[in-house]
Amino acid sequence: MTYPETQLRHLLPLLLICDNLRDPGNLGTILRSAAGAGCSKVLLTKGCVDAWEPKVLRAAMGAHFQVPIVNNLDWETLPDYLPTDTRVYVADNCGLYAQAHMSNKASDHGWVCDQQLSKLHKYEEEEEDLEPGASKAWLPEVEVQSYDLDWTEAPAAVVIGGETHGVSLESLQLAESTGGKRLLIPVVPGVDSLNSAMAASILLFEGKRQLRVRAEHVSRDRSSH
Repeated sequence: MTYPETQLRHLLPLLLICDNLRDPGNLGTILRSAAGAGCSKVLLTKGCVDAWEPKVLRAAMGAHFQVPIVNNLDWETLPDYLPTDTRVYVADNCGLYAQAHMSNKASDHGWVCDQQLSKLHKYEEEEEDLEPGASKAWLPEVEVQSYDLDWTEAPAAVVIGGETHGVSLESLQLAESTGGKRLLIPVVPGVDSLNSAMAASILLFEGKRQLRVRAEHVSRDRSSH
């Protein structure tokens, strides 16, 4: 497919990876946000709803013709579609593993989801079932940071997981191997994690804001010289 020249001029070093997103309305809304933010590409892993399914097309409102979409990828080949030096950041749903890695300061400000309401990922449940003293080295060590701290100094790819199963272990492994982090959107205690489409929109437009601010700083530095 060819894309509008005006769209290509506004593409950012920002990609979106959809991880096991099964709701067509959510995926369509996410594609619409990705096109609006200026994402250079959207990658869909196996397990996601078909990007060209009629309900996805309706919800996307033409986004399919504004941003390149690569469908049905497995995690082994997905890195081939990322630009060189891309860092992968995972938008998680404030699970137990994320809470354990948040600083005391963040917890004091209510930046973690209510434990009783958080959807627990499969790998977190497995972690709880381990015998005392058993090794947990298989679980990737990925630092958690607030979404509004700078994470766009290098080309960035944001992983959005489905609401039922959350993000996959493979996405965390890719984040760890590329030097990425887990991005946490603060919500007040007692509120469940955000809808996948809402979280994707917040993160993509935050990335767009950070890139704009960085470009403005570079422009001012050049003009001052």
